[in-house]
Amino acid sequence: MNIDIFGDFDAGKNIITNISKKNFFFSLIISYTNTCQIPGITAAGSTIDLLKFTSPSDAEFINYGACKNISYIPMTPDGKPTPAIITKTMLDLANIPHITINVGSVIKPQIPYIETHIPHGNNIKSFSALDRHYFYKALDYGKIIGKTISSFTNCLIIGESIPGGTTTALAVLKGLGLHARVSSSMPNNPLRLKNKIVDMALSRINTTDPFSIVSNLGDPIMPFIAGMLHTASSDTHIILAGGTQMAAILAFAQHVGYDKKKVSMATTSYIINDQSANLLDTINQITDIPIFVARLKLEHSKYNAIRSYSKGFVKDGAGAGGSTVAAILKNQLHPTNLLKSLDENYSKLLLDRY
Repeated sequence: MNIDIFGDFDAGKNIITNISKKNFFFSLIISYTNTCQIPGITAAGSTIDLLKFTSPSDAEFINYGACKNISYIPMTPDGKPTPAIITKTMLDLANIPHITINVGSVIKPQIPYIETHIPHGNNIKSFSALDRHYFYKALDYGKIIGKTISSFTNCLIIGESIPGGTTTALAVLKGLGLHARVSSSMPNNPLRLKNKIVDMALSRINTTDPFSIVSNLGDPIMPFIAGMLHTASSDTHIILAGGTQMAAILAFAQHVGYDKKKVSMATTSYIINDQSANLLDTINQITDIPIFVARLKLEHSKYNAIRSYSKGFVKDGAGAGGSTVAAILKNQLHPTNLLKSLDENYSKLLLDRY
């Protein structure tokens, strides 16, 4: 099936049996943290000035196959495309409906979306990530929207797009007492820089309260998605589509509450194979849930930019791994067909750009 299962294997097999070919729904949570403006911390945009367009452009591309706020899709400085191209390909192939929810994006996407009016996150190096009022507002709104969305799907996939999110995730994981090494959109993971920033952020606070830790060290998506988990998991199965950021959310959600039997994670093999990170060990420190890993086999792509994912660039994001798992489960799609469609979409991008 080209999906590996880590963590609770038996529960994972049961999930595959119960949700295969059923009614999937994908939600993309977009946001922003000023932490991403620290030079060298992320490659989620071609320049620091363009980072604020990354999340809304991911959402626009998933909807339209093109961007509205900028002239072309977000890319790394050397031209590697956003993982939203994978997400769009998989959602289209499997005919999975989707919605975007804005939880702090500086730039509003030019698509229909749900607006929460939550502000973007501050630079955790020097400031608290979120005012406590907005932190609890994000948590509460997540509960409300999660309850609503879960009522019309058998399986809710939750993806995210926030540049700099692995750094805020590392801060929260460390703040909660976990031994974590986070992944990166770059093959040369700037762990030394990330840990330096996190240590500076940790030095500002003196608390063991999980809610204070996340409001000080996290970003807007963390309380929001934890709120979604709290209510949605009582009605339907949840797939947290992502790696490091979802690990931090899962760690915080332990203190908010959710139905563990209805929650799993999904990512790509490129996150699991990242030797600079320890996602599986981090999740194991938090809880025992199924972790689905999509083997995309992008090393066989016709295009170097797509093949670069297999060489440590980008790896996952914008729900790429989770949408791939859902597409395979729903339509039993073979990697060869997935890759053919992905290459076709990338070819269209090249034609549009040049």
